[in-house]
Amino acid sequence: MTKTLNYQTSKTMSYHQIKDFEEYQQVYKRSVDDPEGFWADVAESFTWRKKWDTVLEWNFEEPNVKWFQGAKLNITENCLDRHLKTRGNKLALIWEPNDPKEKFVRYTYRELYERVCQFANVLKKNGAKKGDRICIYMPMIPDLAVAVLACARIGAVHSVVFAGFSASSMADRINDAECSMVITADALNRGTKQIPVKRIVNEALEQCKTVKKVIVVEHLGWAVQMTEGRDVWYHDEVEGVSKECPAEEMDAEDLLFILYTSGSTGKPKGVVHTCAGYMVYAQYSFCNVFQYEESDVYWCTADIGWITGHTYLLYGPLLAGATTVMFEGVPTYPDAGRFWQIVDKFGVSIFYTAPTAIRALMGAGVDHVLSYSLDSLRVLGSVGEPINEEAWHWYHIHIGKERSPVVDTWWQTETGGIMISTLAGVTPMKPSHAGFPLPGVQPILVDSDGNEIKDNEVEGYLCMKFPWPGMIRTTYGDHERCRISYFSTYKGLYFTGDGAKRDKDGLYRIIGRVDDVINVSGHRFGTAEIEEAINHNKNVIESAVVGYPHDVKGQGIYAYVICDKMPENIDNLRSEIIETVVQQIGKIARPDKIQVVSGLPKTRSGKIMRRILRKVAEGDTSNLGDTSTLLDPDIVDEIKEGAL
Repeated sequence: MTKTLNYQTSKTMSYHQIKDFEEYQQVYKRSVDDPEGFWADVAESFTWRKKWDTVLEWNFEEPNVKWFQGAKLNITENCLDRHLKTRGNKLALIWEPNDPKEKFVRYTYRELYERVCQFANVLKKNGAKKGDRICIYMPMIPDLAVAVLACARIGAVHSVVFAGFSASSMADRINDAECSMVITADALNRGTKQIPVKRIVNEALEQCKTVKKVIVVEHLGWAVQMTEGRDVWYHDEVEGVSKECPAEEMDAEDLLFILYTSGSTGKPKGVVHTCAGYMVYAQYSFCNVFQYEESDVYWCTADIGWITGHTYLLYGPLLAGATTVMFEGVPTYPDAGRFWQIVDKFGVSIFYTAPTAIRALMGAGVDHVLSYSLDSLRVLGSVGEPINEEAWHWYHIHIGKERSPVVDTWWQTETGGIMISTLAGVTPMKPSHAGFPLPGVQPILVDSDGNEIKDNEVEGYLCMKFPWPGMIRTTYGDHERCRISYFSTYKGLYFTGDGAKRDKDGLYRIIGRVDDVINVSGHRFGTAEIEEAINHNKNVIESAVVGYPHDVKGQGIYAYVICDKMPENIDNLRSEIIETVVQQIGKIARPDKIQVVSGLPKTRSGKIMRRILRKVAEGDTSNLGDTSTLLDPDIVDEIKEGAL
């Protein structure tokens, strides 16, 4: 029996959903004229233990941003408890395994609630408490979603690390957050591969001193090495554990999770999101961008290891009481029709994926699409990087049958949720344009001096001039890094690191990173992070990494390396470098092209001129600008001649 608690909540769930363009314009104007009143209205429909004293307190100098101060809540009561009375028997989560011959799994809201409570009780039984940081390194199985919510239930801070990162990358993240516990699994399936997850965790923990407990979920039935006194099997721990667990009361600005993202230095940044603002923004953006309806079956293909999986596979849909699909596998296994088979199988009506996946499936040919009806699809979404026009049209024509709007969403780990996007069927849609800002989002374009460019048909650096509830609060353990990374470039503004264009109608088109970050398949890697890994190779003295256009991944990784002596076999060297990067970071960061050079184009102060290296990597060497000021101008010709 669920205990009835005396919450302050509205009688009916309100999504504050905008239904036409005229309403969007009115709502957007109100959100800019009276942002505090606007967000207070949106927040009214949530379950609060105690309402807020102030809606917003902020400055972008320190930076210091606080939303809904004084409020008390637990996000899982909004994801689960408040739905039990009206949606207890509604499907909350559908899990599709890697192998299509295996049985899928479904959980109603009641069943998911009970699973989360049990997992939360197991965490407490093993010493976890409010404020502890818990690293989660797991395959895309239901227990991953349950573990995330279980952490939030007891007030522990989850730090999910994508289970494709190396032991070294995981150790960096565990040590930075000083995690006391790791939740993992024996092994995982990914297409035709099986990966020894627990073995990677064991290797990582050799470098970690703070971890006291490891909880292991059995997935593939592999025998794994368990350390006595530290490692426990989840199935042993959950025996006889209660299906009820009171939710920990949290302050609005208590930490909800840390998610590590790459920056322009080698060390990953722990982006911090807090409870109340993130919750309000996740639901509001989900319901409006996708124009969510109660009967929808929604599928975001992202891994929960990335921010997209956090906000739009898990929290956003569950806050709205939606049915969300979770997929263990990859889009091309057992063939390139797998996504469309799943869409038909579950009657998916909203489908959200990355341009990388779309381009890969486009390359496999339309025959893999024609076997499926896709009649259930109502809205298509794109995330992770700007989608090129060719892929946009293929997606719209062949998947959406030209009847489903495509929402090309722009946002970041740091923004917590979608910032600029078409609202499906409500605001104008234009290929390869993200569109208009969501209500409450105030973007501006600035020139290199930080002056606002107010006209349309312009290009500039994309910044935000006012806070929104889902935004980053700090970088874990290093607030100064947060200030320098996002708030120091242009005074009084949040700098996104992206360049953008605004067309004659005011629609935004994102044109990519302007800092030393590469966007590979929608995942950001700092050039310094990859260079540091390459430099671990004993033959490499120095390296420089840039991004270049890639037909499938959006950006590929092009590495220029200087060796102590010219290797006898360059292919062997390339293989060794790739192996080093995979060990240090993970397969997703492996360089696509590696060029051995005798030097790099540097200024007399020692700064690498990446602009020149990018142009060479792109095959555009006709206009490299003035190279006479370089320390060694002749090196540019050598690099051009050896380009791959």
